[in-house]
Amino acid sequence: MVIRRLAGLIPAVLAMALGAVGSSAQVERAGEIEGIVRDADSNEPLAGARVSIAASGGWAVSHGDGTFHVPVPGPRTYTVRVERLGYRTVSLEVDASGEEIVVVEMEANPIPLPDLVVTGSVVARAANEVLRPTSVFAGENLQRRLAGTLAETLSSEPGLAVSTMGPASAHPVIRGLSGDRILMLEDGERIGDEFASGPDHATAIDPASARRVEVIRGPGAILYGSNALGGVINVVRDDVPSSVPRHLTGAFTLQGQSVSNAASGSLNLTYGVTDHIPVRLELSRRSSGDLETPVGPLQNTSTDIREISGGTSWVDDWGHAGATFRYYGNDYGIPGGFVGGHAAGVRVEMERTATRLRSVLRPSELFESIEIDAGHTWYEHREIEPPDILGTLFKRQTVSGEVLARHSGWGPFSSGGVGTRLSWEDFGFGGSLFTPNSTQTSFAVFALEEVDLNPIRLEAGLRYDWVRVRPDREDPSSDIGHIRERSFGAASGSLGALAQLTPSFTVGASVARAFRTPSVNELFSEGPHLAAYAFEVGNPSLEVERGTGIDLFMRLVGDRLNAEVTWFHNAIADYVFPLETGELSRVRLPIFQFQGEDAVLTGFESALEWALVGDLTVEAVAAYTRGRIEATDEPLPLIPPLQGRFAIGYAPRNWFVEAETRVAARQDRTGPFEGATDGYTVFDLSAGIRITVLGRLNVITVRGENLGNAVYRNHLSRVKEIMPEAGRSISVAYRVVF
Repeated sequence: MVIRRLAGLIPAVLAMALGAVGSSAQVERAGEIEGIVRDADSNEPLAGARVSIAASGGWAVSHGDGTFHVPVPGPRTYTVRVERLGYRTVSLEVDASGEEIVVVEMEANPIPLPDLVVTGSVVARAANEVLRPTSVFAGENLQRRLAGTLAETLSSEPGLAVSTMGPASAHPVIRGLSGDRILMLEDGERIGDEFASGPDHATAIDPASARRVEVIRGPGAILYGSNALGGVINVVRDDVPSSVPRHLTGAFTLQGQSVSNAASGSLNLTYGVTDHIPVRLELSRRSSGDLETPVGPLQNTSTDIREISGGTSWVDDWGHAGATFRYYGNDYGIPGGFVGGHAAGVRVEMERTATRLRSVLRPSELFESIEIDAGHTWYEHREIEPPDILGTLFKRQTVSGEVLARHSGWGPFSSGGVGTRLSWEDFGFGGSLFTPNSTQTSFAVFALEEVDLNPIRLEAGLRYDWVRVRPDREDPSSDIGHIRERSFGAASGSLGALAQLTPSFTVGASVARAFRTPSVNELFSEGPHLAAYAFEVGNPSLEVERGTGIDLFMRLVGDRLNAEVTWFHNAIADYVFPLETGELSRVRLPIFQFQGEDAVLTGFESALEWALVGDLTVEAVAAYTRGRIEATDEPLPLIPPLQGRFAIGYAPRNWFVEAETRVAARQDRTGPFEGATDGYTVFDLSAGIRITVLGRLNVITVRGENLGNAVYRNHLSRVKEIMPEAGRSISVAYRVVF
């Protein structure tokens, strides 16, 4: 049924793509780079190549005749990057003041060069040139891994795992850390949802319409906030368009999945109304039923997600300024069957609206760019108990503003940036929760600088954050302690070095000092959280977490081999976690109390991609994290086991096939009241085809997961005691970029 629903929409998409195709014979106009992309061997034009200019944010997709037009803000020299799966990425310098048509010849190669990274860096760089372990999902690579949640989409990367309480509430885990120890960003700005305050809370991000997703593993994201003890995940959409396309541009995606009878679709369009005004529109929808496992359905796990956004800007030689609005809604279920939980589970209704103003100014002196952001986010989360009773209510309103000035050469600094951020948040609670309504005010100043001593590059960052949390009432005699206003302030910093020993071999090291403020929930929570099947007790006397992280890594990037190995050590003082006390509350829920203990997390990550012969490739990924409480040497709870995957694939230019094995070891290093889980091996198979239709590259992928219908359990799943992970599943995805 899902396949028929998807197939019925494809003709309409092809017609849309036809309308979007522009004629290559149009008169060349000023303010753009024009060119053609060809296959280096056959000299045939290539459709679907992405042509981008990091310095301006402009990009385009090559047409069926290979032509492209990329807008630029002025007549100077730009670095143009051309990418297409199955071909080696091309970077070249282009003088936009001339009138030459750029000819780009791409050589076939089954292993692409590392993608560009814009997150956590003052200058856009390839992933093998940044000073922290980084993963990038974009284009067809993103489509191959696209799942119903962002966490599942990223789960194949080294160092990443998934914590779940049903498929809708999947949380990303980086190096054993989750919650608000991971910064979740959308176009570089915080999401402003409540996913970090409970394992049952979904993330208010739909990955289906993302242009790219970037993951920075480890602490030290000075540009975004001190809370990033674990890392940063940035979903890039370009909601506020930064350039005016010459033709209608966008992407359309359809996806279906058998294991939950899921169907989803997303469409984003950007159109130049005038030479200075682009308009961007986006629509997406996803619905699914209960998840099927090898032993039966996991009841009450259906989802209904809808999202809409619109944005526009004024684009000129001085930069651009614009605004965007986004609405996200998600109704989903949390399964029952736990101690204290409802037999039929709990339904969750969540909504988020976000308005953002963004300006990027490009002054000719002192600063290369000045980015000014202001935003307002409203979020509401309702947990409904059967038959129709409001059990728990979370509300959150955020107002924020940020200024970031980037520069190129400043004395000894080759590049860098300085900035400041101010935010105000209002937290509201209702239903059966006794947590007091609270406000949180935050202020930060930061700087990040680079020094290029070729072949060594140094990076140093410094940030100071001040946070004040104020409950709406003071209660010295509360059962959980003295509820009162708390203020926190601390400096965080990072220092890193990257040495390119040969053109293909790089080594690097970084050390970062970061801190995290206890959340309102950790400080003041008091009451049953029914969807999480827990009675949560806060601790108003918690101190800030202070973490020191060290990363050592080696990278090898070549025509036929890419490899990276990382060792990390993260020592966190006053690490806050909910400890199950072994007691039940008056409503028969297990009591969890937040406490702070010094903790240490150590481990490694490794990734290998090797083209053995011709278009035959192998890929291997492995990661391990060991977490312990320093004072007692006892294991930290909910740490993923040793896990990895191995894949072998064949990928000519226009199609691919890949067989994959996912493995995990037994995890018996468990915290109090936490059960051990056995290891597992799961087999997957995927295939895809690339077809140029009506001048546009269309990509269809089919993926089969858990083909042996194995019964296995994810150690980070809160439902593993009652149900295993998903059974055999077939997914189909179709995408066209125009």
